Amino acid sequence: MKSFDVVVIGAGPAGYIAAIRAAQLGLSVACVEQWKTPKGDPALGGTCLNVGCIPSKALLESSENYERVTHQFKAHGITASGVRFDLKTMLARKDAIVGKMTGGIAGLFKKNKVSWLQGHGKLAAGGTTWKIEVEKETVEAKSVIIATGSKARHLPGIPVDNKVICDNEGALAFDTVPERLGVIGAGVIGLELGSVWRRLGSKVKVLEALPAFLGAADDTVAQEAWKIFTKNQGLDIELSVKIGEVRQSKKDVSIQYTAMDGSSKTFDCERLIVSVGRVPNTEGLGAENVGLKLDAKGFVEVDKNCRTALPRMYAIGDVVRGPMLAHKGEDEGVMVAEIIAGQHGHVNYDAIPWVIYTAPEIAWVGKTEQQLKAEGVQYKAGRFPFAYNGRALGREEPEGFVKILADARTDRILGVHSIGSLASELIAEAVVAMEFGASSEDIARICHAHPSMSEVMREAALAVDKRSLNG
Repeated sequence: MKSFDVVVIGAGPAGYIAAIRAAQLGLSVACVEQWKTPKGDPALGGTCLNVGCIPSKALLESSENYERVTHQFKAHGITASGVRFDLKTMLARKDAIVGKMTGGIAGLFKKNKVSWLQGHGKLAAGGTTWKIEVEKETVEAKSVIIATGSKARHLPGIPVDNKVICDNEGALAFDTVPERLGVIGAGVIGLELGSVWRRLGSKVKVLEALPAFLGAADDTVAQEAWKIFTKNQGLDIELSVKIGEVRQSKKDVSIQYTAMDGSSKTFDCERLIVSVGRVPNTEGLGAENVGLKLDAKGFVEVDKNCRTALPRMYAIGDVVRGPMLAHKGEDEGVMVAEIIAGQHGHVNYDAIPWVIYTAPEIAWVGKTEQQLKAEGVQYKAGRFPFAYNGRALGREEPEGFVKILADARTDRILGVHSIGSLASELIAEAVVAMEFGASSEDIARICHAHPSMSEVMREAALAVDKRSLNG
């Protein structure tokens, strides 16, 4: 029986990072992964690299470039005729990027001497060491890290075949652009994928059960996003709907639903994307074999350092509490690897950025204004628009703003919220500031390059004290 210091079950962002960090710290490490490509080849990277973060961003970039050429370049004095796109080439580019990234992980495993155990990993038994079944082989480990991730949540009565009715996996591989596209769920995945196919020519209707749009975001950001997506870009979004019967015929998919006003409506479309959240991947894990506790929703129960109640067993990423974000899982992977190696790993859950890769992008870190109000925290707010920024105007991307929330007494930054071009990159400054306990005055006093989009962050910090210089 092969024996390791650490066995990681799952090779998504949380798992493969945990495996590499543990190996860097001198531990013998194996990582179990069962993912296979459509061609049947084993692959690392999990949902994120294969059918999630990486391929979706590739398609988002392709569709945004097409829209720039057909609509936005005219403002720059650039006109083009006969512009068309080749969907097959777009998809092939996406797949090539995925292959490069997943192959890169295999190279990192080789470089760091991490053993890749191909197949389904299952907890078999405990004791002085843990036993893990991988297909027909059993290996043992002193410590186990569960990083089995999540999968798309499906709705009862709506069978997903990933051809006509799709989750994120099928929605990244349409062979044609549907004339009409239905999306159930106005969350991150629904908005990102809906916007891809809208830019490429689909008429998109998004149906959301909740009464609020982007409820996790700051209210002012959500309001701005609603205006941009619906009025400026033509996404048809309905809130407070109740999905009824979904019928699939040879021609199309018919969605019957009850609208906010109580009326019964029907939307017929060629393709339907179901994006109603994700659920933890713990089926077949063998939790019952070792007494591992799962909560009512199937998440592995852990403490603040991702320890389970069992000795030397940890769980990280989407399979535990907290936001289902790849970078959150990566940081947990580093923390747990360092704890196993006897170091003091730590994750600051108050400084984890959120990003929605629509156009414009949405990004935030820390508390929203509505959270601070609910908690009774006294705060000051500073906001500055990209419309007053020379670089944003030069890029023909003046939409959105940056908003900074700071403690009214200490000026310590409590939250930063942005909607606008490159928000995913600009938020990093806010994360660094919050990680080091900075005040809004600290950002206001830092010299920012001119002209740059980052100046909006400084102006928002100045606005906290009502002294922005350019607006």
